[in-house]
Amino acid sequence: MQKGQRIKTRRPAAVKPGGPNKQRDRTLDAHPLTRYMELHFEWMLVTGYAEDTVRARRSALKRFIGWCAERSIVDPRTITRPIIERYQRHLFYYRKEDGNPLTLGTQHGFLAPLKTFFKWLTRENHIAFNPASELELPRKGRQLPRTILSVAEVEAIINEANPANAQGLRDRAMLETLYSTGLRRMELPNLMLYDVDLARRVVFVREGKGRRDRVIPIGARAAAWVEKYLMEGRPQLLTVEHDALFVSDYGEAVSGEFVAAKVRRYMAFAGIDKPGAVHLLRHACATHMLEGGADTRFIQAMLGHANLATTQIYTHVSIDKLKEIHAATHPARLERRQGGERGDGDLIDRPASSAASSALLAALEADESDDEDAP
Repeated sequence: MQKGQRIKTRRPAAVKPGGPNKQRDRTLDAHPLTRYMELHFEWMLVTGYAEDTVRARRSALKRFIGWCAERSIVDPRTITRPIIERYQRHLFYYRKEDGNPLTLGTQHGFLAPLKTFFKWLTRENHIAFNPASELELPRKGRQLPRTILSVAEVEAIINEANPANAQGLRDRAMLETLYSTGLRRMELPNLMLYDVDLARRVVFVREGKGRRDRVIPIGARAAAWVEKYLMEGRPQLLTVEHDALFVSDYGEAVSGEFVAAKVRRYMAFAGIDKPGAVHLLRHACATHMLEGGADTRFIQAMLGHANLATTQIYTHVSIDKLKEIHAATHPARLERRQGGERGDGDLIDRPASSAASSALLAALEADESDDEDAP
């Protein structure tokens, strides 16, 4: 399509609130805004946006298009700022099946893609002006994690994975890796064989959140389980040669959904009934290392946070220093150091300030909506 070329619009059939999903999906597929949306996502991919970002924004825009379809809004040129503000009020007053409202973070996640979408429509001359240019987004706020696993609870979860067979060995290696490294749900499935250096005990995360690469340490205990899995488990699971580190029961690379389901399964086996899955282990990794004396600068670098707060700037930390601090502060290690120097006193053995620790944990909680809890 050439820049500025109009898409012919036709009024779709009305969507019955609460009607069958298939009917709703067919209606949305035929909606003129959907075609603009697909062109917008094509532009995003061509210009370098991550597929996960496009996937998340697709969900948000489809929700908006569904709302428009129910009100017979079919032409982007007729969408004004008051219409978008009506949608914002709709999200604010919306109640989920459990009767709870959408969090401000979720509302923000549904509205922010609209600003990008209408900015693109304006730039491509599909509409004359941007109705979302002055839309004020909800302030997400910083909330501390709602649920924290104790060290004993994490160990109980990990110990539920029986390494007597290839599947159990893989699961044990995955759980150990998640807790040791604090990886996000989608970062673990993306690990390749060449991303893990067991000799140096480091993991290379390629294009994590925000398309940022980082190198992080993996503890001796987790590395030992990964090595055992590579020697004894992975060869039994593999059906076709590929480089994915963790392999499903069918020989394919595991997915984020597969990993989350495994974590929830072992939580249930351990009798732990808490909301969440992979992100609970990420929370636990950060929290337990904070309690062990690790500085927030280290944990920020390890977890891949761009910053802890807009007013705070932290120094870069070398991978050697990260490994030293990880070995000194992470609870899951083969043996504890007894006495002697523990490393750079500026980064360990110094209690983290309450503000810095709270900012770190709040940043972790903000991650959760992106990783697991999007409605």
